[in-house]
Amino acid sequence: MSSSTIELVVRPRGRPIKNLPETITVSSDASTSQVFEQIANASKFSIHRLRVTKGSDGSSLSNGGSVTVHETGLRNRSAVDVKDLGPQISWRTVFIVEYLGPLLIHPLFYYSRSLIYGTSAPPSQLQKFTLIMCIIHFAKREYETLFIHRFSSATMPARNIVKNSGYYWLLSGFNLAYWSYGPNSPAARPSNPLLTYLGIALFLVGESCNYSTHVTLRDLRRPGSTDRGIPQGLGFNLVTCPNYMFEAMAWIGVALVNWSLSTVVFIIVAVGQMGVWAWKKEKRYRKEFGDKYKRKRYAILPGIW
Repeated sequence: MSSSTIELVVRPRGRPIKNLPETITVSSDASTSQVFEQIANASKFSIHRLRVTKGSDGSSLSNGGSVTVHETGLRNRSAVDVKDLGPQISWRTVFIVEYLGPLLIHPLFYYSRSLIYGTSAPPSQLQKFTLIMCIIHFAKREYETLFIHRFSSATMPARNIVKNSGYYWLLSGFNLAYWSYGPNSPAARPSNPLLTYLGIALFLVGESCNYSTHVTLRDLRRPGSTDRGIPQGLGFNLVTCPNYMFEAMAWIGVALVNWSLSTVVFIIVAVGQMGVWAWKKEKRYRKEFGDKYKRKRYAILPGIW
């Protein structure tokens, strides 16, 4: 196909966008990212704040990748609709803020027992183990956010950070810390050493395997690309998302150490949410890869879910 220059009609969708051009001119063999760049430059918005769809069928255009304008079906005088998604924040920033909460809250409760619980008694060994495990888990999460994860979406609406962070700050932060480090906590009393060692072993294996699966998922996506491959390796022959399976294993290990009902509540909520995400990913894999993908019967827990 020989390259040609085409004019696209630009229409606002939803809230008005100041300085939105009425038309833009692009090459038919240009990447769709150039459509975003022209509109963003004119409107003074980030490309991540804009959603651009075809006026003919409402299908979305990508602000990255190698798909050309011609391949989308857009022709001369075709219309594109532009929606302002509102202020955005990077997913990496969201993750950092989410995990920072528990990372600060657990030491706060542990080292402020006299102020929070009114006790001068030192923490028990199980409470010390609980603190170390929680710090390892969320410090690992921060490391993976900074150096391992590659995000398929660059940003999310900024207003959602309160909701997303609330889950971690409240449920795995304040809730878990308050009931784990108090003088009346089950972790303040002696426990069966075998169960404690089993819990620590499950935690270490779960965290290590979880990290391994995150590296596998990272390597499926080239830097700066949203393209994915079919995940293979540790746990991927058992369930759709073994990273979630291993995370559940690690938290069961924490529960065996501190015997706190708050930990059990967190595990139930977390596994429930991860299970929903895992089934969505299973459906996406089946749709994206077709017969090349070996369908999984279980999304997160072998033989259960």
